[in-house]
Amino acid sequence: MRKIVAGKLHGIHVTEANLDYHGSITLDPDHCEEAGMLPMEFVEIWNKNSGARISTYVILGERGSRCCILNGAAARTCQPGDQVIICNSVYVHERELTALKPRVLTFDKDNRIVDRLTYSVERDAGGDYSFSILNESNDVLCVPALVGRS
Repeated sequence: MRKIVAGKLHGIHVTEANLDYHGSITLDPDHCEEAGMLPMEFVEIWNKNSGARISTYVILGERGSRCCILNGAAARTCQPGDQVIICNSVYVHERELTALKPRVLTFDKDNRIVDRLTYSVERDAGGDYSFSILNESNDVLCVPALVGRS
């Protein structure tokens, strides 16, 4: 079994840090549903501003609120306004990898969804893997790569 990305909220902004609540991250159910994140599911959170990395579980906030609230100890890792990446994962057998199509949402400064992307892994006849990022129209987007390096 391999741990693989299942969904991601990329660049969502922290709306509140609530040290006095007893833990977790509170997210808008609309965002969770689109990215395939479940209540009580463990997620990894990576702070783009500070580099902090934490793990906690999801609780659902008010639908349509566009909230991203770090609670309890997690509140010490982020400040309101910080951009974070929230990622859930799933364990799959390698043979199931090409069937998995993780949803990735990107956000503006008000936590409105800007892009809806899909990650795709394919395998050719020789057994080699390829990785693609697709937009809503299923157009393939550029993947960062080392170009011209030897």
